[in-house]
Amino acid sequence: MTTFLPKEVADGLEAARKQALHKKSRLRVQAGSEALTVLKYWDGGFSVDLADAPQLRGLVDIYDGSIHMYQCLIVASEEEGSEMRYEFKRNTRAVQSAPLDFERSENAPVALIGLS
Repeated sequence: MTTFLPKEVADGLEAARKQALHKKSRLRVQAGSEALTVLKYWDGGFSVDLADAPQLRGLVDIYDGSIHMYQCLIVASEEEGSEMRYEFKRNTRAVQSAPLDFERSENAPVALIGLS
C-alpha cells in the first residue's frame, strides 16, 4: 500500500485544514489598520496564514473577538508549511485602566460628602 496522494488531493486537504483553522480561531492580530486571523497561539508566539501574512514586525495588538488581550512586540520567525510564525520579544497583558502608583486601602472611602 502506498501513501502517495495526488497533488490536487493534497492541496484540497490543506485548503480544508486552513479553512477549519480560520473558522475555529477567534484570535486576531491587528497591526495598524490591517487585521489577520491567528491560526495558532502559544506562549512564545503565534502563526498566521502565509498567503495573508505581510512581513510584520514591531508593535501589534492581539484581540479575542472584540476584547483587547495583549500588546506585543514581535519579530517574524520562520515559514512553517503554509503558516508564517512570529515570536514575541515582549508580550504585555492589556488592561482597561491605568495602574495605580499608590496602595489603595481596603476600607478607604468611596466618595467625599461635602457640607453646604
